Amino acid sequence: MSKLLHIDSSILGGNSVSRQLTAQIVASWRASHPTTEVNYLDLAADTPSHLSADSLGFRAPAGATQSEVQQRENAISEALVSQFLAADVIVVGAPLYNFAIPSQLKAWIDRVAQAGRTFKYTEKGPVGLAGGKTVIVASARGGVYSTSAAASAMEHQESYLQTVFGFFGITDVRFVRAEGLGMGEAAKAAALSSAELEITAQTRTAANQPQAAVAA
Repeated sequence: MSKLLHIDSSILGGNSVSRQLTAQIVASWRASHPTTEVNYLDLAADTPSHLSADSLGFRAPAGATQSEVQQRENAISEALVSQFLAADVIVVGAPLYNFAIPSQLKAWIDRVAQAGRTFKYTEKGPVGLAGGKTVIVASARGGVYSTSAAASAMEHQESYLQTVFGFFGITDVRFVRAEGLGMGEAAKAAALSSAELEITAQTRTAANQPQAAVAA
């Protein structure tokens, strides 16, 4: 039985397109893998605090004394990284906010980016430790950023997520994109229709992979 971690980060609740897309992705995945265990994380409702001196406890030297606040923050980091490492498939809702990902999603990434857990440094450079997973990102954008080099240079959403998950050693990172959502009802309808087709394609491709390809 595989494990799927479903993450939403949009602040728009029921009006969120990225939330709509992640729900469709998870439903499509479960249709092909009915025994999949799904864990849900709503980062807008339960946002880990941004990194501070207290929340860097997981990087403290062994045996270092921690305050109660540091212990509490360290427990949050440990819970999040353990949940991430236990998942075979991660579905991430990532709207584009001011050319990048939501700060609450960045806060989650900062908690799971732990040396010795999701990556390590060697004499030859960094090595990812969380390989073998499938990540499917639901990307929602008000404008269009994929059709020109100038527009692509302005987005630090998909490019960042591709980089950070790759740094963790994950090579199977897929994107379901709905863009131009703020450019009128016709453009929004076309974007959603395209995204729905992409969901079918991406979940079917992932479903047809050998299980070893998506095992943690």
